[in-house]
Amino acid sequence: MKELMRSNDAVLISFVDALLKDAEIVHFVADAHMSILDGSIGVLPRRVLVDPECLDQARRLLRDADLGHEISMAE
Repeated sequence: MKELMRSNDAVLISFVDALLKDAEIVHFVADAHMSILDGSIGVLPRRVLVDPECLDQARRLLRDADLGHEISMAE
């Protein structure tokens, strides 16, 4: 899995999750339960990981949704 994006914004992560599900892109939201460690204050970001074969499609989907600025720069 490759990182598509990371954010502390739970609403944004939920929206991206829904976009990827609708597009049938294989993905996983990592670190979703890390709030247990940070006291539920949202300090630790959640990561959206996608199948490497779907990474370009997922990036295009985020750009089309005007979320291109959220895409992780890490390769």
